[in-house]
Amino acid sequence: MKTIKGLILGSTAALLAVGGAQAADLPVKAKAVEYVKICSLYGAGFYYIPGTDTCIKIGGAIRLDTSFNAAAYDTPFWQGGAGGNNLWTKDYFITRERINLTTDTRTATEYGVLRTYANIQFDFSQNRESIAGGFTEVDYAFIQFAGFTFGKAVSQFDPQWALNKPYISSGFMAGSNNTTGIPQIAYTASFGNGVSATISLENASAYRNAGLWNTNTFITGPGASTFTGAFYGTNSNTFLGNAYGGNHIPDVVGNIRLDQAWGTLHFGAAMHAATPGFYGANEATGHADDKYGFAVNGAVEFKNLPTGAGDTLKLEATYAKGAAKYAIAGGTTDTSGGGRFAKVDGNTIGFGYVLDGVYTTNGQIIQSEAWSVAGFYEHYWNPAWRTSLFGSYSSISYGDGNALMLAAFQGLTTGGPGTSSSSAAASRAGTFAGTGNFDFAVAQIGTRTAWTPVKNLTLSAEFTYSRLEQNLNGTYTVNSMSGKPAGTLLNTSNQNLYNGSVQILRSF
Repeated sequence: MKTIKGLILGSTAALLAVGGAQAADLPVKAKAVEYVKICSLYGAGFYYIPGTDTCIKIGGAIRLDTSFNAAAYDTPFWQGGAGGNNLWTKDYFITRERINLTTDTRTATEYGVLRTYANIQFDFSQNRESIAGGFTEVDYAFIQFAGFTFGKAVSQFDPQWALNKPYISSGFMAGSNNTTGIPQIAYTASFGNGVSATISLENASAYRNAGLWNTNTFITGPGASTFTGAFYGTNSNTFLGNAYGGNHIPDVVGNIRLDQAWGTLHFGAAMHAATPGFYGANEATGHADDKYGFAVNGAVEFKNLPTGAGDTLKLEATYAKGAAKYAIAGGTTDTSGGGRFAKVDGNTIGFGYVLDGVYTTNGQIIQSEAWSVAGFYEHYWNPAWRTSLFGSYSSISYGDGNALMLAAFQGLTTGGPGTSSSSAAASRAGTFAGTGNFDFAVAQIGTRTAWTPVKNLTLSAEFTYSRLEQNLNGTYTVNSMSGKPAGTLLNTSNQNLYNGSVQILRSF
């Protein structure tokens, strides 16, 4: 009995010892740590940066595009090369892949919200880059605090729906069309009931510098394969005529805006300075004075129209004197129509220039006048399908400057000071003989249909028709033009252009 009792007590002790050891080995359940905390102050997608009171939203998109009969992504073949000269060797289609990354941070302070925003694009264009090529661009990078905006943002001249137009194309000519941001210092005052006003200093170079033409020197010829015009910095695609000087003062821009549930109303104005280069090769030849131009615009947006939920109508009109790119932007590059237009079709050619003004030796700048109107309508057939219709008309005229421009193209003037007429003629891409003037216009109409099968995935297709209307009556004799033999005779005529795009967009 004693033996059995001892065995039972010994076994119990052993079990308790083992149980205690196992209990000591069990992990202690720690309190859950909230590594990411949702920030509901500024809408969906924001969360607190751990350890701070700053909210951040990270987003972006992957965008795949194929464009037909187009240059520089989806822009019509406006100028030069195989496309603008309508050669058999042109690209019939072009593809582009884009990665877009955005960051948006916001912190509540006693002065209001402190915000930073950045938008970076990584692009690869199959027909324009090497296999391992591509490029990076910073479209927006700004800080907002206590009513101020510092950095690269949408111009205060533009309606704030400038980035929400219902099309694919970046080759639309009318209006300011500022899709890549302009460096600025701006202050916005809010007066309640949706009324606000903004004043801004914006760095216009080279976004708003349309170009100046010193008519004692020949300018880039239409369809030229060699260029005699001046370009901005190292970007050989940004055409600035042949006589633009430095960037002396920023553009002064202001707006008054009304934001309501039914839509928005916007009025903008800008003062733009055009600085000429020297009359000749250096400062000894002198120069014309700076000339101050201006631009005004009005825009309205109507939301949730009677035609359907989500339907919108946007209208815009702009007038500019000596500030042409406020009315006819077409992007910031020459191939997008920012400085010159030219289209060859068979034995005909139509061409024109977007310039702030023209002048001649010992003369002052004669400013251009430009205006444009544009409209955008989008209809939702259902939540997944929508179709838009858009159109515009843009016009520029040169008044008394036409006589100088026509004489220069006809070869009736000599070169600039210290330049012989023969050497000036040798640098020309061609010579015009005839009558008329350099006033011209571009009309465009297009449509896009988009399908969103699931949230944040959109497939769309677009078609655009453009017409270049020019006022020159005569012939253009080719000296140097891509794909055209020297001596080719082209008759000046209005031109029709057609291009289209398809796109897949996945945003997040």
